Amino acid sequence: MILQDIKAVYFVGAGGIGMSAIARYFIHQGLVVAGYDKTPSALTHQLEKEGMLIHYEENIDEIPHTCRKPESCLVIYTPAIPADHKELVYFRENGFEIQKRAQVLGTLTRQHKGLCVAGTHGKTTTSTMCAHIMHQSHLNCNAFLGGISKNYGTNYILSDSDYVVIEADEFDRSFHWLSPYMTVITSTDPDHLDIYGTKEAYLESFRHYTELIQPEGALIIHRDLEMKENIPSGVRRFDYALTEGDFHADNIRIDNGEITFDFISPIENVKNVELGQPVPINIENGIAAMAMAQLAGCSSEELRIGMMTYMGVERRFDFKIKTDKLVFLSDYAHHPKEILQSAKSIRELYKDRKISAIFQPHLYTRTRDFYKDFADALSLLDEVILTEIYPAREAPIEGVTSALIYDNLRAGIEKRMIHKDEVLQMVKEQNFDVLIVLGAGDLDNQVPEMARILKEKIK
Repeated sequence: MILQDIKAVYFVGAGGIGMSAIARYFIHQGLVVAGYDKTPSALTHQLEKEGMLIHYEENIDEIPHTCRKPESCLVIYTPAIPADHKELVYFRENGFEIQKRAQVLGTLTRQHKGLCVAGTHGKTTTSTMCAHIMHQSHLNCNAFLGGISKNYGTNYILSDSDYVVIEADEFDRSFHWLSPYMTVITSTDPDHLDIYGTKEAYLESFRHYTELIQPEGALIIHRDLEMKENIPSGVRRFDYALTEGDFHADNIRIDNGEITFDFISPIENVKNVELGQPVPINIENGIAAMAMAQLAGCSSEELRIGMMTYMGVERRFDFKIKTDKLVFLSDYAHHPKEILQSAKSIRELYKDRKISAIFQPHLYTRTRDFYKDFADALSLLDEVILTEIYPAREAPIEGVTSALIYDNLRAGIEKRMIHKDEVLQMVKEQNFDVLIVLGAGDLDNQVPEMARILKEKIK
């Protein structure tokens, strides 16, 4: 099915951050857009306001009539949806064109110049940074992002530009559907071992991804990754890191809550780059974003202005309260390396303050595979409060609970385990200095109320 021929699009799993960006694309095209999701959320309610028809019961009768014509309705699903889902089975048995989200993005990367960002962690921030730089430049861009940009209040940017910025997701090998014009690879720390089985298979998946880069394109890869790329003839290769590589930072200044550095590039150096979201890890993310935008044709001044005006991504080192009395923030970090970077950044920003974290582990398999690494990363902080594991798509695994992490935290750290439903009461009763909520589960739904409680306490 050619995208231009469809009249309706139906999403099985409408409320995911990645799916919602594509839904917005088709809403902007003026098509009938509908779908199912298991749970209402702020995002699904916003999509409904924008014109999407969404229901929350697995029920074939709820599918709109316009979406029941195989010749004109495209069905898009997320791999998180089980194969026996009633609506998915209906579409499969009635001859509908059914595509994964990544297949649709792949089509768009063949129709535009895809600027893609892949990696175990850092890809949402880096892709959103790059999209902001490009969007405010003379080049402009479209963008499908894995988080809500604070600059635009959405995970989707629409324009007439030939460029499209895409977060390339390795889950279920989804990024193998893409045809990047250029791509950044931020990291390849093994994850999703429930899908890949072994570290070697995970690294091989990234190697294959590099084979998909278009001729005359470019690979911008973090220095010293364990994976070995295999790029097509004609593809330019660059590496980057914090203080070394083809692209890197020099003269880094962190002072009084502000971060400034010089961007060193084989194309043109850019002096005095100021981070609009001054978090230490964003120096390296910014280097990658600026490298890809500069290779696409952005000027030095556009790079500088883009970085200075970048406001961040919701749930990515997302400050809710920032005062001398109290700092409260939320971060999506759910892999040990992400938590390690988050802990290092917050420790660097608040060297002499007590740092507490509430962490909701995400997935039984990830907890089983990395509980010692989680404990090591969290042990950089002063206090750790663990809730039960958020299962997402998984069934429980015997013996796998948050206690695995709890028991491996360093001796002397303040620690406890509580139920998710007890978090708000704990926040009311306990005083904090610096508090961060970590994880990719649903604990973040309580962050607005936590912020309200904490603001009342420091009045």
